[in-house]
Amino acid sequence: MRLEDGRESGNVEDRRGSRRGGLAIGGGIGSVVLVVIALLLGVDPAVMLDQAGMTQGGAPAATERSERAAPPANDEGARFVRRVLAETEDVWNPIFAARGQRYVEPRLVLFTGAVDSACGMAQAAVGPFYCPGDSRVYIDLDFLAELQRRLGAPGDFAAAYVIAHEVGHHVQNQLGLLARAEGGREGANARQVRIELQADCLAGLWARRAQDARGILEPGDIEEGLNAAAAVGDDRMQQSAGRRVTPDSFTHGSAAQRMRWFKTGLDTGRLEACDTFATNAR
Repeated sequence: MRLEDGRESGNVEDRRGSRRGGLAIGGGIGSVVLVVIALLLGVDPAVMLDQAGMTQGGAPAATERSERAAPPANDEGARFVRRVLAETEDVWNPIFAARGQRYVEPRLVLFTGAVDSACGMAQAAVGPFYCPGDSRVYIDLDFLAELQRRLGAPGDFAAAYVIAHEVGHHVQNQLGLLARAEGGREGANARQVRIELQADCLAGLWARRAQDARGILEPGDIEEGLNAAAAVGDDRMQQSAGRRVTPDSFTHGSAAQRMRWFKTGLDTGRLEACDTFATNAR
């Protein structure tokens, strides 16, 4: 990605290095990660994390990592996040203005290991997530990098896709679209899938608008984004966990669906094209 000359957002809170513990919760709206899959499949999350090497012999456990000293405020990871967040602001502000609305920019919280949010205490194992209660995106960069390695979805644009997807949930919140996921237990998973696929489409829309305005993409970036979208498809995650693929349990969509909707946003650059509730979302 070409972000070297881009501005850096002032909406990033760096809480890395704070010593916080707590119970891991599956509150991550935006990312399907091992703990979330464990809960969906009825598996003890601690067992799955242990088997994956997340708590022993692999990446340090969230509580252990929360005791590290905070990295420098201007380390490359933080600067990358601030630049990507700035790009999302520069795309969504004019889109909202054109609709006669004001875009209230989200805050993005960098944390290490565990963090308090208006949605509760969360450990890094829930993955990057958006909390509607405080309009904040939460990301542990160390865990995100480890997740990318384990899923085989490396690259700077793959990481930018994750940020843009979570910001997409904030856009949904601003537009009142998250309410579409509400309702009874019947059909709850299907509604959640449509919410997640819409966030994928909004991430693609962001990439298209940012590219048209500032030429931020380099050769291979789109492939990184599509690969990342596929890697966190529910079918891929269930397969990697050694489980049978059960579409009725999906909460984020299949690899094919996530790729398709990301590409829809990328190809059209239009908010109207991202209405996953107006189609069969396949």
